[in-house]
Amino acid sequence: MKISCGNIDNGKEFDWGRASGDYARYRDIYPDEFYEKITGLGLCVEGQKVLDLGTGTGVLPRNLYRYGARFVGADISENQIAEARRLTRELGMDIDYIVSSAEDLDFPDESFDVVTASQCYMYFEMKIVLPKLHRILKEDGHFCILYTAWLTDESKIARKTEKLVLKYNPFWTGGNSKRCHIKMPELTDEYFSVEHDLIFDVGIPFTRESWNGRIRACRGIGASSLSDREIETFEKEHMKFLNSVNKEFVIPHFVTLLDLKKKKR
Repeated sequence: MKISCGNIDNGKEFDWGRASGDYARYRDIYPDEFYEKITGLGLCVEGQKVLDLGTGTGVLPRNLYRYGARFVGADISENQIAEARRLTRELGMDIDYIVSSAEDLDFPDESFDVVTASQCYMYFEMKIVLPKLHRILKEDGHFCILYTAWLTDESKIARKTEKLVLKYNPFWTGGNSKRCHIKMPELTDEYFSVEHDLIFDVGIPFTRESWNGRIRACRGIGASSLSDREIETFEKEHMKFLNSVNKEFVIPHFVTLLDLKKKKR
């Protein structure tokens, strides 16, 4: 499904469904520390029911499943949900998935203990989503927003890769990442209070193939409006560069986590 969001990629359309195969193969990259930070805050643990917005291929539900919570994953892309269901089935897990935007979700009042949103909050119409989440969260429920990005200035490989992405897709705005906290969406104070606001670094290991796949599965390439031929040409040039670096390497990333607690109204 093609979507466009304000100034993201300068208003150009993108479609995560185009990149679902690569996303399933190459975007499940978060280290254990990432999940331990979430569960260490008492979120997504046994006895809780969790809704994961923008679930993509179900990365969060599948990796947090071992901590005992019951999950529902929602995503606007049918292709992403198809991959999530396939991967979940292959692992023998019991996770529900639905095709829906965050704005169109419809659950009874107080259905969930926790709502998570990783790598996707910037796409939401928060004036619609926030009151809806307030309604479907239980008393003292939590809305946990997460974002992870590589640190451009701290990796020569990431810098060169970004230059190549922009060569083929100058509209892409997903690069040049620096450590920053999540900016609280407008109207947040009406519905939620800040419980935790964290930022921490992680080093994520890649091979030449997996880094190339990670980039191919990003909004700037695989999910963009580039033609298949343009994507193929980018990949050839990117792999030519990667063949000049070590076979294995670590790309520094930062993670920012905003844990919002439901207010009584």
